[in-house]
Amino acid sequence: MTRVLAGLAALTPMLLGGCAGSAPRAATASASARPNIILITAEDLSPRIGSYGDNVAVTPNIDRLAAEGVRFTRAFTTAGVCAPSRSALITGVSQETLGTMHMRTRDYGAKMKEGFPYEAVPPAEVKAFPELLRAAGYYTVNDQKTDYQFGDSFTIWDQNRDEADWNARRPGQPFFLMFNHEHTHESRTWPLDTDVKLHPSVANVMKQNTRLDAEKTFALTDPAKVRVPAYYPDTPVVRANIAREYDNVRAMDAAVGRLLDRLRAEGRFDDSIIIFMTDHGDGLPRGKRTIFDSGTQVPLIIRFPDRHGAGTVRGDLVSAIDLAPTFLHWAKAPVPKWIQGRDLFGGKAPDAVYMGGDRFDEVPQRFRGVREARYHYIRYYSDLPVIPSLAYQNVNPIMREWRRLLAAGGLTPLQRAYLEGPAPREMLFDTATDPDEVTNLAGDPKFAAEKKRLSAKLDRWIAASGDQGRDSEAVMTERMWPGGKQPVTAPVAACRLSVGTIRLASPTSGASIGWGGPEGKTNLYAAPLVANTPFIARAIRYGYKPSEAITVDPAKLPAC
Repeated sequence: MTRVLAGLAALTPMLLGGCAGSAPRAATASASARPNIILITAEDLSPRIGSYGDNVAVTPNIDRLAAEGVRFTRAFTTAGVCAPSRSALITGVSQETLGTMHMRTRDYGAKMKEGFPYEAVPPAEVKAFPELLRAAGYYTVNDQKTDYQFGDSFTIWDQNRDEADWNARRPGQPFFLMFNHEHTHESRTWPLDTDVKLHPSVANVMKQNTRLDAEKTFALTDPAKVRVPAYYPDTPVVRANIAREYDNVRAMDAAVGRLLDRLRAEGRFDDSIIIFMTDHGDGLPRGKRTIFDSGTQVPLIIRFPDRHGAGTVRGDLVSAIDLAPTFLHWAKAPVPKWIQGRDLFGGKAPDAVYMGGDRFDEVPQRFRGVREARYHYIRYYSDLPVIPSLAYQNVNPIMREWRRLLAAGGLTPLQRAYLEGPAPREMLFDTATDPDEVTNLAGDPKFAAEKKRLSAKLDRWIAASGDQGRDSEAVMTERMWPGGKQPVTAPVAACRLSVGTIRLASPTSGASIGWGGPEGKTNLYAAPLVANTPFIARAIRYGYKPSEAITVDPAKLPAC
């Protein structure tokens, strides 16, 4: 695991806290002067937002949030697809370091010659930042989606379900809320007349899209008004699909507005830091599953209760891994040394951010990229086209139209190049003069020095990150799940430090511990606790099976 960790420091095993009472209880830090933190996310969406200069988008609620907050114009995710990107966001560590870069781990082996479904096992030190917030005294709430690829550890969230609610917290306890909106997901662009024979998921998606379309009581977007980038064929089918994307954006904005109204009504709008961003770029083809800006550039807006920085526009480079240390800083919680991101309001801005792509469903790939403020360098390692044939993506109307015209000889050389392989080994774009990234400068002698410099920078990052993609997925999974079997977390051991004060531990390196309730999942163990009556405890390491639950009887414990 030394290579994987690549210098990440060990996580501090015990976090400070304290409270008193007669029943079993977790020690927690003081909640004074610590804000509530609310992260609102949407899926599969580039900055198609009015406040980002998109004059087709109708997003009044998000625009108002931007007017009252700080808007970042160079924010990027670490991947152009949800599960790897979400794993990096929730930990502050790149998916290549974690081993969560393949999309999805549970699909490994499906329609492939090798492999078995698995959950990734991150380095033992790594914890999801909501768990670190819990340890520091926050009440953590997640509504709708996790998708981290290392399992849904019961130690990360106090509540993790649809319609989860922050009002169950203790009086005065600060909370962290993550609320996800699915309106803009790739599949929501599939129109209601999509042929169910195209993919097994279509029938269920059509039920969801029927409900989504019922929300669209507004005038729909005129396809004639949308912009069609040069990499797409400009046809009525393509324009209609882009227009549908904008309709979904408008429906998402209305849902965000309803959430903000609820926060105002409950008094949470003006005592919380509110963040809006998306999990990666556009769900449309040549966005999702790529690391062009169309696949990784996202909106990021942060609104403070005191309107600090209201209306400010920042152009420094931001990676999704920066959110974890920023939130921990706001919460006055320790920021572990293994976190790879930086505090957005205190840390030094980097001169580059990094992203990558690996296997997508049944299609093995590998590519990596480095994005500076101006130049974007991408390196491909496989012999597939830039956009290989992928069953799920092939349902999209733009993708079907693109492939139809390829067969009919109706594409421009640029449009054809994305579908015909192999991809260039290197791509280099000047985003200042070519924001759509359609002119590859990697072979231009005028940019040879830039390409060499960025290639070397990417090599250094690959080495420093412990990029597990240097190994095949078969080798990687054998390291995580030897023999193809999921490891099991060792049970909790308890001992008595003093009368009523108990220490819990698991022999499994990196295990987290929950205690209380019928399954040992009610509280997070973060420091020695005070208990006079029996309780249940259970341990779990990310990617492992949880341990068996044990009953801890304070009256029968040995001394530590």
